[in-house]
Amino acid sequence: MAPSDVQDESQARANEETLTALVDEYSGAMYRVAYSVVRNATDAEDAVQEAFVRVLRHRDTLHEVRDYRVWLIRIVWNIVLDRKRRAKTRPETDDIADLARVLPATGLSAEARASAAQHHAKVLACVEQLPTKEREVLLLSAFEDLSSVEIAAVLEITESSVRSRLFRARNLMADLLHHSRSGQ
Repeated sequence: MAPSDVQDESQARANEETLTALVDEYSGAMYRVAYSVVRNATDAEDAVQEAFVRVLRHRDTLHEVRDYRVWLIRIVWNIVLDRKRRAKTRPETDDIADLARVLPATGLSAEARASAAQHHAKVLACVEQLPTKEREVLLLSAFEDLSSVEIAAVLEITESSVRSRLFRARNLMADLLHHSRSGQ
């Protein structure tokens, strides 16, 4: 075997290991981002798979990526937004209950889990009432724990726009949550 063949084989193995590690580490975050846009479990899974197919096509350039998390979230974000634009309609029924079921509730009594699930459902219902731009920024910040710089990169907007939208989103959420509590 020629030295270049050994090097190519070694690089291929390293790329495969990197890709496997990326799937293991980031597929959950990518799914949550995709689901936050498409509100459909199957479509979100398809978007994550498509994102990794794109990564696979560019596996030779993986070593050039500075921040895999932001890069992968941006890929899946663009995929779901492209699909949504093509569909031009938002589903009439967003199943927020699906997301509420996957929120962590370990170590709680059945009563506490039920109460937490109700609270999560109320919070998510309030998130759904936010204007699209504010909802997107809040989801990336609160659920994916991205920084304003990372969100700006994903959404392709300025960091000051991110901070402004996040400020508005938090204020709107406070009002919505206050009204949902006082409306009981």
